[in-house]
Amino acid sequence: MVRRSTRRDALVPLPSRVALLACSAVNSTRYQLVRLANGVHSVRSIEHRETFHPVVGPVAEAEALYVNQLRLPERLRRHRGEFVIWDVGLGAAANVLTVLRATRGIRCALRIVSFDLTLDPLKFGMEQADALGYFDGFEESLHQLLEQQRVMFCDAEQSVSWEVRLGDFPDWIAQPTADSVPAPHAILFDAFSPATNPSMWTLPLFANLFRKLNLKSPCAMPTYSRSTMLRVTLLLAGFFVGAGHATGEKEETTIAANILELIDDPLGQTWLQRARRSTSAEPLHGPVYRQSRLAPETWERLQRHPQFQ
Repeated sequence: MVRRSTRRDALVPLPSRVALLACSAVNSTRYQLVRLANGVHSVRSIEHRETFHPVVGPVAEAEALYVNQLRLPERLRRHRGEFVIWDVGLGAAANVLTVLRATRGIRCALRIVSFDLTLDPLKFGMEQADALGYFDGFEESLHQLLEQQRVMFCDAEQSVSWEVRLGDFPDWIAQPTADSVPAPHAILFDAFSPATNPSMWTLPLFANLFRKLNLKSPCAMPTYSRSTMLRVTLLLAGFFVGAGHATGEKEETTIAANILELIDDPLGQTWLQRARRSTSAEPLHGPVYRQSRLAPETWERLQRHPQFQ
């Protein structure tokens, strides 16, 4: 249920992207296998002229951004009962499969709910499984996921229930029927960039998402962006927000959570003053991208956030 029109590298000028990537000879009408500068392969959308997991590749990015930043091994060892992960932006499934492989030795019950508009990137990725490398051992389960949009399997110590919900995520999260899906303990948020996919980055969307969380159950959500606009949006939606770990692509990312204890490096007064001076800080209130300074009422709300008290 994700609008996946363009990912984060959409803001990089095309010549820079071409310098970083070498296309393989394997092509399709919509997707293409590409080799990154470090030799790792990834998937590129021909239609949108973008590459999934650019620079370091699918596995390295997912490990840095999600597995390590969410403290998943540590949290799963302590957790009792089903641990729920929302995967917002299934793509070619690199994020979920990296999480599963990194935690497979931990006895746990995982429930994964993936959202996207289409299964086409996953279908293409599986056709190029040998080059991509991260599908090994999960092929049979993924074939069932593609056919039935749900699968259950055991992998080492894990019991996994995985389903895919196709459609428009902003519409879905605003509906009362979204309450039928168990609240997450972790969210892998990997939508395309705000400049070309603004509907996935609005204040109403993140406010609706925050309302779906169980406030008695800790939940954290990393994402690749470090923009002031995003951080203001997350704070106003109700989250605590901090500076996130570096990836090969970004020196800093963003992590949000419903409890402050899940944030290692919370934003403080220094960041707050920078946000006040920023020319691109006001949240998107609708699905139209624009950049502007904080409105006076937004600044007042931001100062009252518990994180800055």
